[in-house]
Amino acid sequence: MKSDRLINALRPLAVGIASVMAMLTAMVTPAYGQEENGYKSFNVMEDFAENGFQWFCDAELLAAGNAKQHNAMTIGWGGIGFLWNRPAVTVYVAEKRYTKQFMDNAQYFTVMVFDVSNSRVLNYMGTKSGRNGDKAKALGLHTAYTANGTPYYTEARMVIECKTMYAAPFDPQYFKSEVPTDKYANFPAGIHTMYIGEVVGAWRK
Repeated sequence: MKSDRLINALRPLAVGIASVMAMLTAMVTPAYGQEENGYKSFNVMEDFAENGFQWFCDAELLAAGNAKQHNAMTIGWGGIGFLWNRPAVTVYVAEKRYTKQFMDNAQYFTVMVFDVSNSRVLNYMGTKSGRNGDKAKALGLHTAYTANGTPYYTEARMVIECKTMYAAPFDPQYFKSEVPTDKYANFPAGIHTMYIGEVVGAWRK
């Protein structure tokens, strides 16, 4: 009887210890880890060594969607920096691009870097539309997903996942120079929408 009372008395303590251990494990274990695909997590605020003014000029891949359906496209415009006390990535998607519907409906997106040896990926993703077929399948890319369900391709050298904080199309009435005016004077894909995302995960091989 005494042993039963002792066990019953210690049971809440054991549950409490288990809860604390679970919390500590969650704190130690990365919230977003893609180690199974050869990646290591890194802190963009401390270990991002790329030239921010040149990074998007080299062309990256943008992807959004979920395990049921997603799309990716090549992008050459974008920005990285610090906004609203968050590390942030800004990307732009034109109105008629197939990827735009995924960007509008998804909470997260990924930006991927491919080695020069994989330039065929960037060329194909930038010239073919996902409306006409599965571009990743055509290229032989392997799709994986972050803990948030955001798609990326395991062939990418670097993957940055962002949570969209702001999205809005450019408004021509606010163009202050001839640069955007001239750009959209004969641009069949339509006005771009700007998406600003908080960086919530970053991995590289």
